[in-house]
This record gives sequence, C-alpha cells and structure tokens, in this order.
Amino acid sequence: MEFIDRIDELAFLKEKWREPRPQLIVLWGKRRVGKTELVKQFVKDKPHVYFLAESTNEKEQLLRFSQGLGQFFKEPLLRTRGFSGWEESFGYVKEKNKRFVLVIDEFPYLIFSNPGVISLFQKAWDEYWSESRVFVILLGSSIAMMESDVLGYRSPLYGRRTGQWRVDPLAFAAAIQFRKDKSFSDQLAHFAVAGGIPAYWLQFDRHRGWRENLSDFVLKKGAMLYSEVEFILREELREPRYYFALLQAIAQGKRKLSEIVNATGITQPVANKYLGVLGDLKVVERELPVTEEKALKSKKGLYRIQDEFFQFWFKFVFPRRGELEMGKVKEVMKSIEEGLAQHLSGVYEKAAVETLWQNMDAFFPFSTVGRWWDRNIEVDLLAINKQMDSILFGEVKWTEKPTGVDLYEELKQKSRNVGWGSKKRKEYFCLFSKKGFTEAMMKQGKEEGVKLFKENILVS
Repeated sequence: MEFIDRIDELAFLKEKWREPRPQLIVLWGKRRVGKTELVKQFVKDKPHVYFLAESTNEKEQLLRFSQGLGQFFKEPLLRTRGFSGWEESFGYVKEKNKRFVLVIDEFPYLIFSNPGVISLFQKAWDEYWSESRVFVILLGSSIAMMESDVLGYRSPLYGRRTGQWRVDPLAFAAAIQFRKDKSFSDQLAHFAVAGGIPAYWLQFDRHRGWRENLSDFVLKKGAMLYSEVEFILREELREPRYYFALLQAIAQGKRKLSEIVNATGITQPVANKYLGVLGDLKVVERELPVTEEKALKSKKGLYRIQDEFFQFWFKFVFPRRGELEMGKVKEVMKSIEEGLAQHLSGVYEKAAVETLWQNMDAFFPFSTVGRWWDRNIEVDLLAINKQMDSILFGEVKWTEKPTGVDLYEELKQKSRNVGWGSKKRKEYFCLFSKKGFTEAMMKQGKEEGVKLFKENILVS
C-alpha cells in the first residue's frame, strides 16, 4: 500500500527524534484519518514497541502491554506473567535506559478501562520517564477525550507533553493521489465521498469507476462505509439522535440557525450547544463571508458540513436508508446521479480554494480565502490582503460546456457590491471551469489579466 503525503507530520516526528531528551508526544484526529499508518512510517526504521489499547478490562490491557515490552526486551517471564501494576512497568522502562519509541494507540480505551490511568501516566512521566531515554507517543481517535482529558488544562498530563499534532484529513491534492492515473472528474467524484480520509479511499477499487465503487462500498448493506457515520456518532456522542437531526437538516440545505431550529424542532440553545460539539469534532463549521471582521457578532453565519463523507451520506444516503435496507441500490443510485452535478459543484469550490493557495504567486499574498455573500449576491471565491488593499474575485463552474465571457462580466458586476478596502483597492479576477473556456474568454482573459483554471490547472 502506497503511503501518501504526511510530509509535515513526519518531519515533526523526525525532528523530535533527533532531540536527545525524552519525549511525550500526543497525536490525535478523527477515526481512519491515518494516525496509525503515520506512526508506522515513522517507527519502521527505529526500535519500537507498538501497543494498541482495546475496549477491554484494565487487567487484560496491562497484560498485553507487558507482553509487548517483554517481546521487545526479550524477557520471557514478562510475556507470561506480566507486570503486577502499571507503575512497575514504568520503572522497568526507566531501568532499561534504552532509546526506543513507545507507541500507545487508542489511549482513550485505557482511560475507559480505568479513568485514573491518566494520573498514573502523569506519575510515569514525572517520576520515571522524564529522566529516561524513551520516546512516548500517545494516539487517540476520540477528539473530545483527547482534547479534554489528555491535552486540557485540567488534565493530570497538562504541561507534560513535549509536542502535539492534530492529524487532519488529507488536502484535496494529496487525497486524489489514491487515483492519480484517473481523470479529474473521477478524482473529484471520489473526493466528494471519501474526502481526505485515507481509509475510505482504500475501500475503493482502483480499477473501477465511481458509480461501481459507490454502489458496492457505500450503498450496499454490510460494506464498511455503509454504517460508518452511525458508528462514529455513537462512538463519540451521548445523544446521537439530536446530531442526526441537525446534520440531516444542514445537508438538505438548512444552513441558517433559524432554519435548522425550525427543521429539527430543537430549541436554539440546545442546537447551539450540539452544533458546537460537532464543530469541535471537525464535522460542522460556521462559515462567514470572507470580509467579516467580527465573527462572533456576525448574523451572516451559515452552518455547513465540512466532512465530505458526512455531507454526502446525510444528503444522499440517510434519506433513502429504508430502500437500501431492502437492497434497492440501483434505485438509490439513480436518485444520487440526478443531484450529483450540483453536489460536485460545491466540492469543486473547495478544491478551487486549495488551488488558489497553491497558486498565490500569480496574484498577491492572501490572508484569507473563502466565499462571500450578501442578500441575493454570492461570490464563489474571494481572497483578501488588508495591508496590501488587494482583493481577488473568482467564480467556479462545474458544467459540461466551456465557460464564456458572460460569467466574467457577471463576476465584475458582483465585485461592485463587495464593500471592502479603499476606493483605490487593487482588484484581481480568476475563473475555474471543468470544461475550459471559450476562445473569446481566453482572449479577453489574456488582455485583462484574468487567471483561468481548467479543472485545477492554471492555463492562462
């Protein structure tokens, strides 16, 4: 299996390894984002012990932890009887005084087996490992627990870690490398489902098209991705039914808080609370026009599902779940295809934002890139730099015909409604198009300095 990207994450870990002092590194991120594979890449040429905590009792956890150390240090007795307690294992590691990586994966499961284990690991660091040569990595998929119980200021481990890194989903340009030999349309369609989660991409057959992969690996009962959303929400959250209602409302186009409240029947204070939790989990985000300066006071905020798989599932799969339970995959697939073009248009906008950052040298140093709207006017892409008094306007079109001058003229008209910067602000324009551009647009773009992107490639 090809390992893709994670250049910055690996560089961070390697830099920490070069430091002679002991390390306590915390890595966390959503399930299946690739944390374990990242660590495997890091430790493959280093002495290491990998321990995977599981949903079992503390005695069983300690025994398996003992067996892992026993195998590494070639201690047959440890592999049979184990340590009598966690503290004995901590002292053993210090006594060996060996430079090695100790990986504890899914650390929250240890906490579930014994909430006091965090205090035990605090003692491990304070009294044993901080004067040893060990390189400890704690991994966790429960974002809420890792950020509160491990990283939070009330945690016994607070102030002990020597480094931390939240492992985020892959960027679009990295994720589509899983299908690097395919067309851009194929890559974008797969990204619309899998997003930046490597494990989802690996579910798909590289030799089959999007429709076949969606039918067999998402819509078919029994497939891993069929129940993935439900599994994640029930694993992370105490009252998943409220979150299901909120996510379905947003996926169906209810993006203002008032619309969400009306659609779900959940009161505004409760909706605010649960939307905040979904925000912490990086499932939902509150989007604002790029030019807004007072985010908390703004009344223009719109909620959107930022996780591609969640957005796709709640928009297309969840409403037709009854049919899928009856095996009516073809019928559901037909309804998805009817709304696919519009859905991909929104995904293409997200890819375009990333492409702009990568091509910033063609414009000016951006401070912010995103969307802009006011009343009935929307601009797909808007980038600004307040110090330079510079602004970029862009439109994104996922259509089956080349984009013409009419879209550019419409964008210029929209730009006059964006009240930002001074009267002498410097304006730039760009267009993104799936099918490229008409000859007239190519000519006018060259004359007026408009940057044109076909798919995600700058062509003029």
